Amino acid sequence: MRDPRETERRNPRTASIDLASAREIVDLINAEDRGVAEAVSTQREQIARAVEIAEQTFRQGGRLFYVGAGTSGRLGVLDASECPPTFGVEPDMVQGIIAGGLPALTRAQEGAEDVVENGAKSMDENGIGARDFVVGIAASGTTPYVHSALARARELGAKTAIVACSPPPQSALDVVDIAIVPITGPEVVTGSTRMKAGTATKLVLNMITTGAMIRIGKTYGNLMVDLRATNNKLIDRSERIVSEVCGVSREEARKLLDAANKSVKTAIVMQKLGVDRAKAEQALAENGGLVRKVTNEPPPPVT
Repeated sequence: MRDPRETERRNPRTASIDLASAREIVDLINAEDRGVAEAVSTQREQIARAVEIAEQTFRQGGRLFYVGAGTSGRLGVLDASECPPTFGVEPDMVQGIIAGGLPALTRAQEGAEDVVENGAKSMDENGIGARDFVVGIAASGTTPYVHSALARARELGAKTAIVACSPPPQSALDVVDIAIVPITGPEVVTGSTRMKAGTATKLVLNMITTGAMIRIGKTYGNLMVDLRATNNKLIDRSERIVSEVCGVSREEARKLLDAANKSVKTAIVMQKLGVDRAKAEQALAENGGLVRKVTNEPPPPVT
């Protein structure tokens, strides 16, 4: 019987890949990868809705959770772990949960995804509630651990979504607010969802968190203005951003950042409005953290 899961079907275009040269293998993989972005683009409305829910979640003090097993779980943990250094948020704001726990990040925990009750248990252990948003990631659309987590999250009042690269069963669709399903088709190596499905999943997760962070004011234009200057590279970037945005020297930028308690956003508002730190922070709080709303600047011309 033919497997109904798109990610488990054999790819006729790579049936002879074991006889291919290194160059031919690269070309075959590259040709398959070209369709990934297009598959993701078919889900633009659903992804945009997920961005809106994530924004609402953050604004009401809730958390975004990614839940998955294997490659899907690792991608969720990866996206979550990159939010604090990129956007200056607390580590608990976006969290990744993987079947099998931390050991599964570096070593496959075979069978962990099939322990159904552990998915629901992970929701209880993390105190999921009505203010949270839980995104289940299941390349095949059928991972029991993920389905269990989503069902429990729904019971607890959380908003829910699933990211899959093969149509999920109705039982999964019944417990989610959004289904994001970019169909990437059979993999180069049958069932190896770390490839096209993994790439599509990473693109989707990047869009959800990046989109939501932009919406809550973590950028000024396309500049990261809520980063945490925890190393020399980020200190340098902070100074460069303030210098560029405010049209001041590096030395003046450094002084502004010192007066702003190292906050790039606050330093920009202080300089542009000619106010002290307290007034800048108040203005940002009153405008949802969006610098442009505070400074009332028009968008720059597209060149």
